Amino acid sequence: MAKDKTAYVCENCGQESPKWIGKCPACGQWNTFKEIKIAADTARQTATHAAAQAGRILRSNRPLKLSDISSKDDPRIDMNDAELNRVLGGGLVPGSIILLGGEPGIGKSTLSLQTMLHLSDKRILYVSGEESAHQLKMRAERLMPDSTQDNFLILCENSLEHIFEHIKEVQPELVVIDSIQTIATEDVESSAGSIAQVRECASSLLRFAKTSGVPVILIGHITKEGTLAGPKILEHIVDTVIQFEGDQHHVYRILRSIKNRFGSTSELGIYEMQQTGLRQVTNPSELLLTDEHEGLSGIAISCAIEGVRPFLVETQALVSSAAYGTPQRSATGFDQRRLNMLLAVLEKRVGFKLMQKDVFLNIAGGLRVTDLAMDLSIIAAVLSSNVDTPIEAGWCMAGEVGLSGEVRPVNRIEQRIAEAEKLGFQHIIIPRYNLHGFDRRKFSIEIHPVRKVEEALRTLFG
Repeated sequence: MAKDKTAYVCENCGQESPKWIGKCPACGQWNTFKEIKIAADTARQTATHAAAQAGRILRSNRPLKLSDISSKDDPRIDMNDAELNRVLGGGLVPGSIILLGGEPGIGKSTLSLQTMLHLSDKRILYVSGEESAHQLKMRAERLMPDSTQDNFLILCENSLEHIFEHIKEVQPELVVIDSIQTIATEDVESSAGSIAQVRECASSLLRFAKTSGVPVILIGHITKEGTLAGPKILEHIVDTVIQFEGDQHHVYRILRSIKNRFGSTSELGIYEMQQTGLRQVTNPSELLLTDEHEGLSGIAISCAIEGVRPFLVETQALVSSAAYGTPQRSATGFDQRRLNMLLAVLEKRVGFKLMQKDVFLNIAGGLRVTDLAMDLSIIAAVLSSNVDTPIEAGWCMAGEVGLSGEVRPVNRIEQRIAEAEKLGFQHIIIPRYNLHGFDRRKFSIEIHPVRKVEEALRTLFG
């Protein structure tokens, strides 16, 4: 029997060291190295044996000429979910391993269970280490009351060895592990969820997926810092990392791809949380805009892009006199440091004194938007609230604001204009530089190009 070895692994970035170090040389964090035991490599034999016993074709590892390798993609598995298919790059690739992360209660298990219930033509093994079979049955009846799927099998198990035994017996076409932090192997002497356990279990499931061609979906926990729990190597070994984001106090959820070996990481999926599960949002602009703000100050409409999807979002701002000595700056759904920068530009370059005023900013719908084209609408909403003058209906805008007060160009300007025109807007403010390269005559919406922030505000408020 091989002797177990000991190593030290950084909890933050996964850096390994043969001895304990106070400061990690890779990420610079202090006191993050933890001791783990590296067991003899019996998990490789377990995973390969499970794949062989399941009747799968084991893929050979002999060297191949580049000219002999086929460039054709394997036929992807349709997940019967347009949003999930888009984020995955067109569907689930056979033999791939997917990591789905998100905060507690955000809807990770609901999304995975709901998707699996719609795959009636696949034999699925859903392994749950957190919930009982009765709890999953109740949730399945709520998500799909008329479901009579016989190919959907549920296993409540925490032992990796027992999971491979059931995989050998069931021979599934798709495996879901909920969650990877609750699974433990007997080869590692530590509790489930530790660095060594997560690392060893994920490696064994990766070997099984690659040798058998059966795709595996892992559900992972999120730490309080917002990163995936466990060693950083967990994100390195999987093929795709997708994160389920949102606010529990709002109904919208965003499925975002962080890493994807089989597609683009710029795709985005949007869902609406309902009593009967998650509903796909095909046109988020209509849900993020309300018609009740007409005549109200402090509201501006921006045409933002998340991933490759344009949508119009409502920016709300409130400016009031500071009740205390120090003015407050608060932003929900937007970077607060960038808000402070935009307020400094508004005060220095435009001449509006906001030093002794509280400024509150909110992106409607509970979304968190990172598009720099939101800058122009934020400045417009802040100024509208400051002078208590509403922006006329039918106006939207897109543009990045620089430190000297110039309106910088943004990408995908034609998509933004087309989305605004489709939703019935009559006017759009864009950077002047974006006029080059497209024919503005094909749009019926009136385009107002501006070069500086003063021009944009003069166009809006006269």
